[in-house]
Amino acid sequence: MSVYTPHWAPIVALAFMGTGFVLVVGLFVVLFGVLRKSRGVVLGGLAGVLTTLLAYGTVLLSLSLLSSNVELPQGAWKYFCEIDCHLAYAIGGAQVVGSAGPEIQALTPDGKFVIVQVKTWFDPSTISAHRGNGPLVPNERKVVLVDRGGRTFAQSSKSEAVLAAEGLHATSLGTALRPGESYISYLVFEVSGDSSGLRLLIISADEVGRMLWGHESSPFHKKAYFALPAA
Repeated sequence: MSVYTPHWAPIVALAFMGTGFVLVVGLFVVLFGVLRKSRGVVLGGLAGVLTTLLAYGTVLLSLSLLSSNVELPQGAWKYFCEIDCHLAYAIGGAQVVGSAGPEIQALTPDGKFVIVQVKTWFDPSTISAHRGNGPLVPNERKVVLVDRGGRTFAQSSKSEAVLAAEGLHATSLGTALRPGESYISYLVFEVSGDSSGLRLLIISADEVGRMLWGHESSPFHKKAYFALPAA
């Protein structure tokens, strides 16, 4: 099982860039009309700009409102799609830790630590034939845990110390990969003791994604969560 955000990335990117081009042309038409003092040209340019914005926005919101939340089981992939290459993420496991480190110097959370293993993979089957083997630096990601009640928990400020105490090495989610490469990251969260039904959410922190059709980050679009395995 896999999910993609957004679907049909090349078409979505072309629609976004094409819309931007049309808007720029429309604004030039408006400027031309102002300089020529032609009310008809100005109104025509404005009409074109507004019509383009309305059409693009209608498709954007429609796709968001028609979307639904997805919960991915352990091992399922979530793809972040670019024009010619896709990065995929999957959950490898999770564990709950009441405290970390030697008893005298133990790190104690305000609740409990949850350590989630995440695999990042540059799927080589998704690249174009002309891309080559160059490295890809992932875009910035936002990562949170969400419990059954909708509360969100960011990564703990004690992550490095907890991982060191547990003997785990964390590879940053921003580490570059070449096609076919993968790595394992360990993410540490400090959650309330009464939290249950925890799910991991990895989304793009790129603001451009908010304006792309069918992108998980677009307004009102539902999310694809990772269900944490029994810890």
